[in-house]
Amino acid sequence: MTAADDSRVIDETLREAQLCDELGMDMVWLAEHHFDGICAYVDPVSFAAALATATKRISIGFAVAQMSLHHPVRMAEQMALIDNLSHGRLVVGLGRGTAYNIYDYQGYGIDPDEAFERLLESEEIMLKAWTTENLVHEGKFWQIRMPQLRPQPYTQPHPFIIRACSGEESMLGQAREGRPFLMNVQTNETTRARMDKYRATLAEHGYDAAHTQQCVDKTWVWRNIFVADSDAEARALALPAFDEMIAFRHAMRERIYREQGVRMNEEAKTPARAQADHAVICGTPDTVAKAIAEIDDIGVGGLLLQFRLGGLDYANTARSIELFMREVAPRFQ
Repeated sequence: MTAADDSRVIDETLREAQLCDELGMDMVWLAEHHFDGICAYVDPVSFAAALATATKRISIGFAVAQMSLHHPVRMAEQMALIDNLSHGRLVVGLGRGTAYNIYDYQGYGIDPDEAFERLLESEEIMLKAWTTENLVHEGKFWQIRMPQLRPQPYTQPHPFIIRACSGEESMLGQAREGRPFLMNVQTNETTRARMDKYRATLAEHGYDAAHTQQCVDKTWVWRNIFVADSDAEARALALPAFDEMIAFRHAMRERIYREQGVRMNEEAKTPARAQADHAVICGTPDTVAKAIAEIDDIGVGGLLLQFRLGGLDYANTARSIELFMREVAPRFQ
């Protein structure tokens, strides 16, 4: 898709979220990507505000906001506003920033090597801003004095925060702090191994079975999905769209490398998120339900599903969502 498609895709994305709301889906997740068209709406904060008024019951989460690109006080204010607009339907998913698209950082004038430290300091400031009057913060990146954040969050003491963990060590860090996390696309084997380590690390750090289960219940793993009336139809529509999406994401990185000679985190082998066999669940409702049951057996709290694959059109995406909610989701109530 080109820039000329952005306005149409933004409209269609809003309609998809409204459809998910009408069909009873639990959550709609918003990503953040810049300068490449991967996210037509670009800014999950602005789009979340639109969804807060365009939907009625569905929760709205970020998967994730790239915190190295946001001022933490401004973000805290925006989250408090959206939490009020949605009457508590907000989940604040935070990440350090992309691990692969250096142009995101370049466009904002941010050193990618600072991204993780900026995430940690931002999260600390946001939590203080939501809960502290006469806040004084002297940090590495921000020096802040503020009397009180207004509006106060609708959810008290603050909206639910969850952090994305692309690697195993960052996931274990969340376990040591007794917190849930978002897992990117992995093989089922890796997902199981990481969840086993996550539970074990929680136990090793003194968290009881009840707290461990609460963390697991609030942990989400990501897969791409497409549901159709036949397995053949699903594969014919979903797999080319997925391959196109992966190639599109790779193309901008390669362009920057050709032009500037810089890149981030070049991978020695193709990761699971770029392999259709691991990253895409597609087929009839029965086929999809069987695949989801295998993930459910691992023991995760939620499944974050991407229905819109690459340039797949709205009609087929909406049909996939409808089939999923009417014929697959009820099996996992």
